[in-house]
Amino acid sequence: MATPIRPAAVAGMFYPGEAPALAREVESLLAEATAMAAELATAATLPKALIVPHAGYVYSGPVAATAYAHLVAAGSRIRRVVLLGPCHRVAIRGLAVPLTTGFATPLGTVTLDAALAQAVIDLPQVSQSDVPHQLEHSLEVQLPFLQTLLEDFTLLPLAVGDATMEEVAEVLERVWGGPETLILVSSDLSHYHAYAVAQHLDSATAEQILALSPLSSHEQACGATPINGLIRCAKKHGLVPHLLDLRNSGDTAGDKSRVVGYGAFTFEPGSGS
Repeated sequence: MATPIRPAAVAGMFYPGEAPALAREVESLLAEATAMAAELATAATLPKALIVPHAGYVYSGPVAATAYAHLVAAGSRIRRVVLLGPCHRVAIRGLAVPLTTGFATPLGTVTLDAALAQAVIDLPQVSQSDVPHQLEHSLEVQLPFLQTLLEDFTLLPLAVGDATMEEVAEVLERVWGGPETLILVSSDLSHYHAYAVAQHLDSATAEQILALSPLSSHEQACGATPINGLIRCAKKHGLVPHLLDLRNSGDTAGDKSRVVGYGAFTFEPGSGS
């Protein structure tokens, strides 16, 4: 018997809960990001991986859109998305693959990739459970952007808990694929510092990511574990990271006394890869 679809958990909170309003919001964010971008990927130069933030759209949506704007030319080329995000509500060991057959948003249901799941569930660090996914926003908030940009794709959502960089990288290698597969890491940066302090901390974190140097603390990024797994694979596959946007909630939502940092990064094939 097929496992039921996971319903949207944060629609109406992190992003608009009605399809027309959500579509307008995403399209507006993408239009603004595309207009501001000095250069965008073409169908021949699409990024292999992205790091994008995952707060409410009013806070991190403009920064996330700067990364997603580089998928405007993706069309039907990207057919599979491997999405990794940190667990905020349920503590787990390793990485969790859901048992559900799809993730729903107001824009429709994204089909989960059973074949990709089968490729990793034999690994000791991977479990099968819907519990970490039920209320997790870090994965869900990425879906409306993907639904808007990609014509037809399947999804492998991975909730990442207590895991090593090597364990995450081992999972990614199993599902790395070719140009048809996008690796997407969902992560915010520093949390709840004053504006100037956050700017300093996040700039240093961005420099580490650009140098493909693993992050040492989840204080730098809540998604440090999946970011580090991606960094390890990026080194192996010759990917080159690029910083697209680095802001915080003080830039997007006003209050600068206690902010959350957001960064958008692409990882693109290097000349020798």
